[in-house]
Amino acid sequence: MMNKYLVVIAGPTASGKTNLGIELAETFNTEIISADSRQIYKELSIGTAVPDKEQLIRVKHHFIRNISISDPYNAYRFEIDVLSLLDELFSRYDLVLMVGGSGLYIDAVCNGIDYFPDTDPELRKKLDDDYRREGIEGYRQQLKILDPVSYSKIDLRNPKRIQKALEISLMTGKPYSSFLSGTSKERPFRVIRTALNPGRENLYNRINQRVLEMIEKGLIEEARSLYPFKHINALNTVGYRELFGYFDGILSKEEAIKQIQNNTRKYARKQITWFRKNNRYKWFSPEEKKEIEKHIKSSVKSR
Repeated sequence: MMNKYLVVIAGPTASGKTNLGIELAETFNTEIISADSRQIYKELSIGTAVPDKEQLIRVKHHFIRNISISDPYNAYRFEIDVLSLLDELFSRYDLVLMVGGSGLYIDAVCNGIDYFPDTDPELRKKLDDDYRREGIEGYRQQLKILDPVSYSKIDLRNPKRIQKALEISLMTGKPYSSFLSGTSKERPFRVIRTALNPGRENLYNRINQRVLEMIEKGLIEEARSLYPFKHINALNTVGYRELFGYFDGILSKEEAIKQIQNNTRKYARKQITWFRKNNRYKWFSPEEKKEIEKHIKSSVKSR
């Protein structure tokens, strides 16, 4: 299948990936695989900016609202599911699009990801309690004892990274680092990587406006319906957790909205940093559709 191509349209949230992806899918007469770790959940719609009904009719999308927030899911399972789907799609298309901003999910499909066991919700709750009681230093000391290799390599300022290493180490009895091979897997298709960046000021304006549009569409009501499930990891997501704070009386409505805007901007910066680390991405502005088309066509011809 080395004459088959997976074209990645990556980039930060609110950069215009959905609209551009649909236009490109229509141009190349193909389908779209969504690489968004939150749009995959059935219960999440407004807060994850899933494509609307008209967009889904225009182009067939995969991995949009197809599992429940109560079902454990991760990048490793996404890799398996997408590779299986690609076998079928490549029997009908020479080129398939993958559109999204979840860098880990995209990398899992393009390069492969190491297997990690599913974590125990009770263990995660215990670690959350430890963090609230002892702070990040408690996490660091646990990791230093359980997995000195990870302790020497991991970002010790990032509590989520440390927690993940602790979860795997405590649950399996093996160091988290022992599950990391660090090797890329061969794929029977070629990957063309593109990414969108509208520029910081433009991106921030788009983010701020989109949050307000989400509120108008009913994000507060959607979040309220999910409030009983706020302990589920899928809902530890920008747009929902801030509104949970509003429901708990910690934030005012206005403060929650401002925090959603601010945290979305922070998330967008992290996404850009993630994709910038891979020099195989070709960057474009969202308006450069013709240039992206030319890049895809020339990449296919040159191979």
